[in-house]
Amino acid sequence: MCGRFAADVAPEVVSEIFGLSEIPTIRPRYNVAPTQEVGVVREGADGRNRLDLLHWGLIPAWAKERSIAYKMINARSETLQEKPSFRQAYKYRRCVVPVSGFYEWRHEGKAKLPHFIRIRDGHPMLFAGLWENWKLPEGEVVESFTILTTSANKLLESIHERMPVILHPAECGRWLDRSITNPSGLATLFQPYPADLLEMWQVSPLVNTVKHDSYELIAPI
Repeated sequence: MCGRFAADVAPEVVSEIFGLSEIPTIRPRYNVAPTQEVGVVREGADGRNRLDLLHWGLIPAWAKERSIAYKMINARSETLQEKPSFRQAYKYRRCVVPVSGFYEWRHEGKAKLPHFIRIRDGHPMLFAGLWENWKLPEGEVVESFTILTTSANKLLESIHERMPVILHPAECGRWLDRSITNPSGLATLFQPYPADLLEMWQVSPLVNTVKHDSYELIAPI
């Protein structure tokens, strides 16, 4: 499960990892919530990677209501080919979401204590995602995405049974490759990220409120 994350990755780093033709403009975000826009990398028709702003929460092309996005912020990697909402996107519309870390909440009695999880050496997390187009009756096109999840590793399982699918940089090219339209072989990428490469600490409950968006949210308390 992933319901909030921080996206504070240096533009130069994103450009280097994905071989972008230019350094993108990226505004640091520390409390990205469902339906908000955030930078997502995908392969264009010309075969080059590009970073675009998409809404978090996938809206299937057949959806009648935009509000379905709230139910589609995550997709179970184990059942992608079984779900009509994700099957076509899994074949043709894969993306990577570069983030600096994500939040999970530990339940202690009635309290829910937010924690921040990131890669131990400070490198960006690269979430595997799917994207989709949805057209409003008026003609406006909304591009949206979902984040894939897998079973939790040893670090996360005490807090939640699921975690995002985190790709290694060398795996991103394979995931983004639009020429791969039979994605069954990509399932090997859906392993829990090694627990010893991650770290986690408790953070301020200010993250519970969407209007708060500053570096202090990811600071240990």
